[in-house]
Amino acid sequence: MNSPALPPSQPPTSSTSSTTGTPGSPVTSVFSRRAALGALAALAATPVLAGRASAATAATASGANGTKAGSTAGTTAGPRAAAADPDFGPNVLVFDPSMPIADIQAKVSDVFRRQESNQFGTDRFALFFKPGTYEGLDVNVGFYTHVAGLGLSPDDVDIHGLVHVEADWMQGNATQNFWRSAENLSVTPTGGSNRWAVSQAAPLRRVHIRGEVPLWNGYDGWSSGGFMADCKVDGRVVSGSQQQWLTRNSALGEWAGSVWNMVFVGVDGAPPQNFPDPSHTVVDSAPVIREKPFLYVDGSGAYQVFVPALHSNARGVTWNGGAQGESIPLTDFYITKPGDSAATINSALAQGKHLLVTPGVYALDQTVEVTRAGTVVLGLGIATLLPDNGITALSVADVDGVKISGLLIDAGATNSAVLVRVGPRGADGGHAGDPTLLQDVFVRIGGAQAGKATVSVEINSSDVIGDNLWLWRADHGSGVGWDVNTSDTGLVVNGARVTMYGLFVEHHQKTEVLWNGDAGRTYFFQNEMPYDPPNQAAWMDGSRHGYAAYQVADSVSSHEAWGLGSYCLFLADPSVVADSALLVPNTSGVRLHDMVTVSLGNDGTISHVVNETGDPVNNTNSGISYLVSYP
Repeated sequence: MNSPALPPSQPPTSSTSSTTGTPGSPVTSVFSRRAALGALAALAATPVLAGRASAATAATASGANGTKAGSTAGTTAGPRAAAADPDFGPNVLVFDPSMPIADIQAKVSDVFRRQESNQFGTDRFALFFKPGTYEGLDVNVGFYTHVAGLGLSPDDVDIHGLVHVEADWMQGNATQNFWRSAENLSVTPTGGSNRWAVSQAAPLRRVHIRGEVPLWNGYDGWSSGGFMADCKVDGRVVSGSQQQWLTRNSALGEWAGSVWNMVFVGVDGAPPQNFPDPSHTVVDSAPVIREKPFLYVDGSGAYQVFVPALHSNARGVTWNGGAQGESIPLTDFYITKPGDSAATINSALAQGKHLLVTPGVYALDQTVEVTRAGTVVLGLGIATLLPDNGITALSVADVDGVKISGLLIDAGATNSAVLVRVGPRGADGGHAGDPTLLQDVFVRIGGAQAGKATVSVEINSSDVIGDNLWLWRADHGSGVGWDVNTSDTGLVVNGARVTMYGLFVEHHQKTEVLWNGDAGRTYFFQNEMPYDPPNQAAWMDGSRHGYAAYQVADSVSSHEAWGLGSYCLFLADPSVVADSALLVPNTSGVRLHDMVTVSLGNDGTISHVVNETGDPVNNTNSGISYLVSYP
């Protein structure tokens, strides 16, 4: 069988370098942050070096039976929505266990060579593996690379080798290992250890590792992740230098390590609740969750998308006893290709199609409008939407059960008032029985180009679930500066009963999260305040010094959050002060658990953790302040 061919490399739209620049550009941010993280992580953590193989390392995959599922997809032209032999375009490479492993390795390695340091380039790839066993395969996952098995169970695809992320391109520093993913496969790791040294926007989902998982590059580097869900790790997960991490609905052999904010929700094998030393926040179950949809090949060789069932009070992985949910044939999907217009995409949606968004960058001259209940929009290969002329990139109606996943929204040069909107303002419908989900949805303002947006994501519908959102105003790359990549707020929540698992919001210039809806819940929040306020006068919220990272409106009577961390690094003017990281109304129905503030490198001050409570962090103390509960 011929191995799939790689497309010609696409020139990036901006520089991919992160090691050159002038003060306030990448070199300043990166190396200041490296020094800060190194010093603080040394104080906060006792790293454990991974490498001990679990007793289960040598186990074989129960579902990896060597099944061959027909010809390689992505290489044969055909109907855009044909089920058995779809045309996914040249950036989706589908591998079959009957192919020579050397051919597979050559293609996988070629993708990695392109993507290892291609932080702000335009190439996007999805690497898919049909059910079976792949012996001796080394899948090193670079930028904008999505690695996934095509079985109904993760154990249907068993890679005897590695599916891993390293930080060699930054000399061990993993704090910029963004925008990549692995899902729906199992790994029997070479040497018993499968490294996943990542930061934000690099999820592990529905993966079975028969060994250990180090989440850092070892003693030579720092890391700032991260997210894992519906995963089973037979050995230890070693967090090492990870500042923070969310593990949701998974099963672990053991967890080793802690720095500032490790959160576990519905995890079998989680460490005991303890905060702050070690900083382990443990919640018994996820109150409501549906796992991310995924592509698979059925027994007849036809492609389908599986939509997992909605679960309440969920704990552990969803796939041990068989998949629960529904399959949607690929004939019900419109398979987008880079170059498709927004009008073409909207026409498919209007005809009742779901969307499978193949890897690439999609320039939009009108908003993508999702109006039908139950619509699935599934991005492959970190598919990217780039709005033009200040439009909203993606809008979802106030309807039941929309599932949006696997997308990066890149702000355009003209300011957008809102980049992603769920429900119109004033929406008043209830969707508790079939909520809309945003999963692995990432927003970037600057970095690739000088983007602008007032608000990244606005949620007006009720009962929405967010699951791994990174809403980032760039601190390095191209088009970066206080008056260049402007953005007020990452997330505005107006709907009621909205739940967030894994909310990462960084560097916005005003209140970064503004929560106006009642009965909201957040399980894990990570924030860095903007690095670049030029002075205090430029960063004032009325009479308050600076803006809160997370603010619950005074009108809210019920809100609860677990595991919240906010850090400052005011590089342009270290004398800048933020009065409070968190602002909430003083009412019995609003409760916060396990909070931390950090002054990275002691460059700047956060005076209080929440409201007027909590010790300051600055250059006169250790730079770390913990608060167990509020009120």
